[in-house]
Amino acid sequence: MQPLRGLRVVDLSQNLAGPSCGQILADLGADVIKVEPLEGDAARAWGPPFWGPDSALFHVANRGKRSLALDLKDAEGMAALRRLVTSADVFLQAFRAGVVERLGLDYGTLRELKPDLIYVTVSAFGPEGPRSRDPGYDPLMQAYSGLMSMTGQPGSPPSRVGASVIDAGTGMWGAIGVLAALRERDHTGEGTHVTVSLLDTALGLVSYKLTGYLADGRVPGPMGSAFGSIAPYESFPTSDGSVMIAAANDGIFQRLCIALQLPDLAQDARYQTNPSRVAHREELVQAIATHTRGLSSIALMARLKAHSVPFSPIHDMAQVATDEQVAATGMLRTPGHPRVEGYRDIAFPVRFDGERPAAEGAPPLIGEGGRALLEELGYTSAEIDALLERRVLHVPNGTD
Repeated sequence: MQPLRGLRVVDLSQNLAGPSCGQILADLGADVIKVEPLEGDAARAWGPPFWGPDSALFHVANRGKRSLALDLKDAEGMAALRRLVTSADVFLQAFRAGVVERLGLDYGTLRELKPDLIYVTVSAFGPEGPRSRDPGYDPLMQAYSGLMSMTGQPGSPPSRVGASVIDAGTGMWGAIGVLAALRERDHTGEGTHVTVSLLDTALGLVSYKLTGYLADGRVPGPMGSAFGSIAPYESFPTSDGSVMIAAANDGIFQRLCIALQLPDLAQDARYQTNPSRVAHREELVQAIATHTRGLSSIALMARLKAHSVPFSPIHDMAQVATDEQVAATGMLRTPGHPRVEGYRDIAFPVRFDGERPAAEGAPPLIGEGGRALLEELGYTSAEIDALLERRVLHVPNGTD
């Protein structure tokens, strides 16, 4: 299943959000050309951990792409890029405000060059407002959007979510925007400007928390593993660790009380409905925790499973990597890598008729595929050699 086969994406983005968008399109079959500076995407050095010459972070957002390493400050490098754009369906950039205009790569200019081009801008704060020209990174947006203020234990300093959820989410929204714009182009023949931002993504992630504040004026704070609108819905201590329990409705709560042999709790008037349980969360959680502390994690999970109470162990990454259910999903693949022995990656998280897209191709070395690409654009070997000699183009030795 490669629904985007035959489409070409020119991806000038670096770091994580924009490249994640490009990788989604590559996984769906698009020919994604990663245009990067001669020294490569800065994210290649965002480690340790490294796998081969590049960081693990670079690997998760750049598979299946070809790399064209160009000096865009050189007129011939820019000419090569513009020729590439004329062959493209999608142009993806994440420069700071004003940079694309100085380079002559803004939407208006490229639309004149190719009217049916889908042009994607990934920015930090969006195109308007007092901070529209400011840079942004995932943790900055976690801070700015209020997400950090709600993450961590009560009384602790604000905490960043452990994964780059805003970068990843922005990549997803960008890919959704591209798919919608391509569908619209099928009808009109016209391109469009798709704009996504880290701030918009972050606000989407905290939408129910922000809506809750607008509804009742209460500012939510950190609650550890708990959730402010449901109780009990958090991790509980055991004799050898802790287990996450999600009693998301009245029926599950009753089954939880049966599993834990707590009939008095099940009959207590304070705990008959979810709003009432939330109002009396502290004493409810204390009563449950007093009982779970006397059970091992395995024993507690066995009881919960027997009574159809949703639960989960709290895994670390080593446990995730060896988990039987994770293995069954096929999300951890061993696709092979020409330079990294034992390479594994994370598969595309969508299936079509039960099958995932092949998502073939390892992340490229800097400039890997560049010579072949320029030949496709009509450059002669002599012209390519001249670009290499002038250091306008970089191609890794022995790969192209």
